Parts: sequence; structure tokens; C-alpha cells
Amino acid sequence: MSDNKHVDEVTGTETTGHEWDGIRELNTPLPRWWLWIFYASIVFAVGYWVLYPAWPYPGGYTKGLIGTTSRMEFIEDMNKAKAFQAPYEQKLAAATLEQIRTDPDMLEYAMAGGKSAFAVNCSQCHGSGAQGFKGFPNLNDDEWLWGGTLEDINFTITHGVRNETDDARATDMPAFLKDEILTRAEISDVSEYVMSLSGTSTDAASSEKGQIIFAEQCAACHQANGSGSADLGAPALNNAIWLYGGDKNTIMKTVSNSRKGVMPAWGQKLDADVIKKLTIFIHSLGGGQ
Repeated sequence: MSDNKHVDEVTGTETTGHEWDGIRELNTPLPRWWLWIFYASIVFAVGYWVLYPAWPYPGGYTKGLIGTTSRMEFIEDMNKAKAFQAPYEQKLAAATLEQIRTDPDMLEYAMAGGKSAFAVNCSQCHGSGAQGFKGFPNLNDDEWLWGGTLEDINFTITHGVRNETDDARATDMPAFLKDEILTRAEISDVSEYVMSLSGTSTDAASSEKGQIIFAEQCAACHQANGSGSADLGAPALNNAIWLYGGDKNTIMKTVSNSRKGVMPAWGQKLDADVIKKLTIFIHSLGGGQ
């Protein structure tokens, strides 16, 4: 056997002696630091198997010398958190909404819990910043369909709107075209008048005719001046805040077919204390009455 070792002419690196179709394999072993890390990983893995639960077997798993799991650590952390929260929860459960709002410690606690509950349950419709979307109210302003007091907000969250529960908020607007109450021309006129209430009408003659229709068909809920009624869930029409849009075409669609937005009755899914926290948080966003 020859002791002569082949050296690659291009790189100057010794080859292993392996050759395939005239291609020689360079002898370039892994760096020593890489090998030490690899060996250390093996030692760590063996130590982990010994200390922590690692190997499953029929009917169970190895417990490890430490006898702990991430699940156990999580449960311990949750129990500590619950123990810390217990005095606040007891105090909050016994307090009224106004007492919570005016007590700095309870207010801070309720705000934190309400913000978390909002992110999980409400942000999907109202947005992560409660800014709302088309058909889903903005909760940052001072415009409230069903009232913005603490009690109003709490009731709305608890019972929802136009759902299947008996106490849900529910006042339905007629579908004036679909139900053949008004003609398309009359709907165009009354929509023009509605636009005039917020200063966006461009057809005075049509608006004047629409005013008569509004007084006959709409004022009972929306009030003669278009200020709306929280008791009936009738939105104000004399400002620039629109749930579905304030352009002529959108208003005509609303008058023609009505809108029947639905909100769940969260009282069936969340406990009363969580709803208290949500109420405090939403009331604080900027428009609570």
C-alpha cells in the first residue's frame, strides 16, 4: 500500500482517497469547536433525559429525577396568580360599577382585566383599538346606540343585540322599500334630507320633499331633529358619525332594506365579573357617559 497522499492541485487540500468518476473527495473535517458543541449537546440531552420526564412507555412516562414538567410549572404560576388576584376579585364582585370606577386600585385592576377580555372576545368585530369597522360601532367616540352609561354598557354586553335571548336589545327599523312602505323616489328624497341633517345634501328640492317623509316615517325613532334615541337604539343622523356609511347610495340601501346587526349575549359566555371589567374598560375608552 502506497504512503503517498494525494493533494488537490487547486485548493492544496489533501484528499481522502475516495474517487468517483474522476472526482476526488477533499479531506476537510469539521472544526474542532463545532465538534465540542456537538458532544456537549449529547451530554446535555442525556442529562435532560435523566432529570426531566422524557421517555414514554405504555401507561405513562419516565418522571425524571426532578419530577417536574412545564405543565406543573404553569399550574403553579396560575395558582400564584389566582392567589394574588383573589382579594381583588372578591372586592370587585361585591362592588358596584360606580364604586369600581372611583376606586383607583379596583379601577386599575378592572382596566387590566377588561383590556385582556376585550382582546379575546371583542376585538374581532370592534378592532384591536376599539375603532370599529363598517357595521361594527366605534367604541372610542361619544356616540352610543343604546346609551353610554356604565349600566347601559353593562346591559348591552350582557344581553347583546338582536340575538335569540329574551332580554337582547332589539328595535327593528322597517325595510321601507322591501316592505313597500315607500317608493324608490321617496327613499331618494328622504335620504337626501337625512344628508342635509349633517350638512352634506346637494339637492335642496329633493331634501325639502324628504323632510315631509322623514316627519311621517322616521321622526318617531330618530327624533324630529335627527338626534336619535338611545332608548330605541336609533342612531343620531345629525352628525358625521355613520355605522354603515353616510353617502347617498349607502343611506338609500339602509332605508330600503334596513340593517339588523347582531351582537352576542356575552352574559351566557362570560361571568358577571368579567363583564364588569369589560364595562369599565369600554366606558373608559373616551365616550362613556
